[in-house]
Amino acid sequence: MIDPKAQLRIARPSRDLAAVERFYVGGLGLAVLYRATGGGPGEHDLLMLGWPEAGWHLELVGGADLDAVPTPTAEDLLVLYLSGPVDDTLVTRLERAGGRRVSQGPYWDRWGVTIEDPDGYRLVLSHRSWSNAG
Repeated sequence: MIDPKAQLRIARPSRDLAAVERFYVGGLGLAVLYRATGGGPGEHDLLMLGWPEAGWHLELVGGADLDAVPTPTAEDLLVLYLSGPVDDTLVTRLERAGGRRVSQGPYWDRWGVTIEDPDGYRLVLSHRSWSNAG
């Protein structure tokens, strides 16, 4: 049985780690949890972002030797349930940090704001709440 408190890592490639760092750290307010520079063949630059107290983090992989390039679709969503209104200053900060506000369709447009990050992946800031407990 897997412990329900197990950590979750969301990993994906990035074209520009500096740009996504500006978006997620400067815009959203995540912290840099770890950073590494690939130094040899087959190694990649690595950036881990999150909140130290959270049970999840983003792992972004980049660099010149990156085999996989970002290929986001409109359904590749990272949804943050804020349990309250989406602060307009947060949206503005994300846009100034390289994000672009987009429509995610009637459902998500009704329940939040969607911002596309510099790699084209979508971040939904939902004013709803969520619980896995039901």
